[in-house]
Amino acid sequence: MDRVKSSMQQVPNPIHKALIRRTGGANSFELEKENFERGQAVSINKAINTQEVAVKEKHARNILLKGAHTFWAAVNRLPLSSNAVLCWKFCHVFHKLLRDGHPNVIKDSMRNKADLSDMSRMWGHLSEGYGKLCSIYLKLLITKMEFHVKNPRFPGNLQMSNRQLDEAGENDVNNFFQLTVEMLDYLECELNLFLGVFSSLDMSRSVSVTAAGQCRLAPLIQVILDSSHLYDYTVKLLFKLHSCLPADTLQGHRDRFQEQFKKLKSLFYRSSNLQYFKRLIQIPQLPENPPNFLRASALSEHISPVVVIPAESSSPETEHMVDLVTEDLVDTDIPVHHFSPCFGLFSSIWCLMNTTLSCPVSIRDRLIEQLTREIQALREELESFRLESGRLRQALRGRVDELEAELAEQSHLRMQALGEGEFLRAELDDLRRVKEDTEKEQRSLTEIERKAVANEQRYVKLKEKYTELVQSHADLLRKNAEVTRQMTVARAVEDEMDSVRREMHEKVKAAKEAQEQVEQLQELQRELISSRAALDTLKSSMASSQQSSEELSSQLSTVESEKVELVESLSKKEEELAGLGEELERVQSSLASERESGVKTAEALQNQLNEKESREQALESQLVAARWSALQGTVEEAERIVQDSLAQLDDPAHISCTSSADYLASRCQASLDCMARLHSARDGYLADNTGVSELVRAVTHLAHLVGDTIVQGSATSHMVPVEQADALSDSVKACGAEALSLLGQMKEQESLATADGAMLRAALDGILATAEKLRPRGLELQQGELGDLVEQEMAATSAAVESAAARIEDMLDKSRAVDTGVKMEVNERILASCTDLMQAIKVLVLSSKDLQRDIVESGRGAASMKDFYVKNSRWTEGLISASKAVGWGATVMVDAADLVVQGKGKYEELMVCSHEIAASTAQLVAASKVKADKDNANLGRLKLASKGVTQATAGVVASTKSGKSQIEEKDTMDFSSMTLTQIKRQEMDSQVSVLELETKLQKERERLGELRKKHYELAGVAEGWGEEDEGTG
Repeated sequence: MDRVKSSMQQVPNPIHKALIRRTGGANSFELEKENFERGQAVSINKAINTQEVAVKEKHARNILLKGAHTFWAAVNRLPLSSNAVLCWKFCHVFHKLLRDGHPNVIKDSMRNKADLSDMSRMWGHLSEGYGKLCSIYLKLLITKMEFHVKNPRFPGNLQMSNRQLDEAGENDVNNFFQLTVEMLDYLECELNLFLGVFSSLDMSRSVSVTAAGQCRLAPLIQVILDSSHLYDYTVKLLFKLHSCLPADTLQGHRDRFQEQFKKLKSLFYRSSNLQYFKRLIQIPQLPENPPNFLRASALSEHISPVVVIPAESSSPETEHMVDLVTEDLVDTDIPVHHFSPCFGLFSSIWCLMNTTLSCPVSIRDRLIEQLTREIQALREELESFRLESGRLRQALRGRVDELEAELAEQSHLRMQALGEGEFLRAELDDLRRVKEDTEKEQRSLTEIERKAVANEQRYVKLKEKYTELVQSHADLLRKNAEVTRQMTVARAVEDEMDSVRREMHEKVKAAKEAQEQVEQLQELQRELISSRAALDTLKSSMASSQQSSEELSSQLSTVESEKVELVESLSKKEEELAGLGEELERVQSSLASERESGVKTAEALQNQLNEKESREQALESQLVAARWSALQGTVEEAERIVQDSLAQLDDPAHISCTSSADYLASRCQASLDCMARLHSARDGYLADNTGVSELVRAVTHLAHLVGDTIVQGSATSHMVPVEQADALSDSVKACGAEALSLLGQMKEQESLATADGAMLRAALDGILATAEKLRPRGLELQQGELGDLVEQEMAATSAAVESAAARIEDMLDKSRAVDTGVKMEVNERILASCTDLMQAIKVLVLSSKDLQRDIVESGRGAASMKDFYVKNSRWTEGLISASKAVGWGATVMVDAADLVVQGKGKYEELMVCSHEIAASTAQLVAASKVKADKDNANLGRLKLASKGVTQATAGVVASTKSGKSQIEEKDTMDFSSMTLTQIKRQEMDSQVSVLELETKLQKERERLGELRKKHYELAGVAEGWGEEDEGTG
């Protein structure tokens, strides 16, 4: 209100300002026109800009005041093709101009239809964001303009009565039929924009209260207005058609209408729940079921949907006038005189009348006429003052309304900012809670890691202590063995002492017996002495008895000596026995002490060993629990991965994702291979639970592969027909369900051993079979034939090159025998260059074979060579195609050379054949090295061979050109005998020939281009390029 008061204070005398503008004449009109155009340019720049906010209604209303020429003159200067947001807001403003602007806007804008089509195609290359939306919106605007041009009776806002609708069809059923088709197309474009905007928004959040969301949702108000009218008119036209035509004829119309009815009902319902639309528009709700067109009385039940827009406080004209008044109110330098000039004029007239009462009648008449004219002029001035004051009053009232609207808008923005602040505050609280939870989890994870490190250190110390105990136990066992050995030796010595003691006893007993014998001898000696007398008497027997006594004496002496020796040995043995006894006692005492200490040490070691075993059992139980916990966590994470992949199938953003059948088949095969790895890892874990790491890796890998298979299967279904897409989608969902079932079984310890993946394997086999059916067929070869065909084609190429070289040698011999002079020289040079080219091609083919052998050996792994060719079928088919091209080119070149040598061919044909061979060899090189390692030695030899082919091709072309220049005769141009007229005639003939040759050259070039295009097309069909592009799109 303060701004209104200040504006009113700046208008001291609006009527006088109107007089001043009137006296300005044409200059004032030009100034107003310039100000008007400037204001329109400002409105366009404010409405169509790069800020991601909705277009303000007041700016859009100001733009409606001008025509299409002014609008397009301003818009053509904007960079619509470089900024998607700018193009989106242009489409919104242009749509509103088509609806609510002048009727000539549609006709005047048709000249820009081609630019809009090009812009739509350009933005259509983007698959997301504003680019895709701009492409859809531009198609809708083009459809709208075409519809109104074909049906000029329909206004831009589509508001018509039933009588006008009947007149639009001219009561002709054919016109009504065509009009219904066009309306269905029109409504289809509206629904596409509806769906595109909703699919680009995250409907899980309050996007309608954000500036970016309102920028996308604002144009849907125009779409809702158009869609409600189109739906109403389509229903009425279909009832009219069903009253004139058979129901079977209109089956397509009914099906299409029912599909659009479901979409429109859903979109109207979703739009009515958005906060942004609730304050701007009242969206009608469609009936629960579509109208039954087969029952004519159902037309009376049809209720036309009415879209209600709240009444606006100011009109476009009022706002425009407010702008003009505001511009005029700025000028405060003009002095104010109020009505003093008028009052001075009246006083002068009154004085003149008083002075002329006595004048003649003619003078009075003239005065009366003059006064009458002035009074009429003053009345007109007064009327203009009244109109101007009314206009200014209206302008000021409009300005007040606009300010109130801006105040309401600011209040709404403030409330919206408060709502966004609350929303952001709630998000901040959530983030803080998430951060606290994360910190808690991090602390718990750190504590767990610390405990794990402590347990690991404790385990290492126990392991070292156990190692020391084992070592000490081994030392004690060695000492025990040594003591046992010493005891054995002592026992042996004791046994030996016992044996020596027994021997000594025996010897002592023998000595005693000898002593007894000595005693007997002594008794005998006594008897001898007693009987010596008798002996004396027996002198004759004395000698014999003396001899016997001497013998007995000698025996006695020997016995005595033996006795002395035995006594000495007995004393020695007794000494040794005493020493051995002492040693035995000492050994026995040390052995007893060692035995006692060994028993104590063994008891301590046994106690420590028992404690260690109990600790190891506790640690083992903890380790088993930790392993099972890790396995459970892995299985749960795998379930989340598979569930996330299944959830992506219902995501609207996933609809634009595509994939190829080849990639899907590779993912399925990898999943099947991982299934075998999973079963082996599970069996290993059940046999020995220490192998949990392999099972964890297998589960994680399988979850990722199955999830990728699900996503790629859904993406592949977007590229195939509906029936196959539905079957593939069902297979993918069944695969996800079976994967979740298998993981659920593996999560329980009781069902882990009985978890069966047969159902999941069957589901993967089904997806793989479907993918194999959808894969491009290529050369339509069996798997066994593809590998053989490569070898056959390479062998055929080598044979063709050998045959070509042999034919060239044969032609060279024939040429030498037949031709002479320059022709023989030219033929020899050409055939020699052809021979060099064939040798270079031969080297290239051999190098390509070696490189292919290295590629197959490095890439096939444990598979066979044929399996590698089948697995890489695209590369194999390219290799086969290149080999065929080389062999065919060599054969054709030899035929061309033969004709040239015989004088029947063209040198140009030979040059073209050489270029074709160079292209074919380049294709063979590219196909050979596409899978080769860059450091492969055979790859280097292949590149050198390729350079050799290029040089040999250049040699063929050079020799052909030089030979052609030598063989062909050059006419000498002698114009000395020709007159001026003849020379002019010859010049015209030459110009005609040049033009004919140029025209023929242009036609041949066009024909060559078409032939190449057709060649690429046929080659693509033969090798499945189109199917591959669709699969990867």
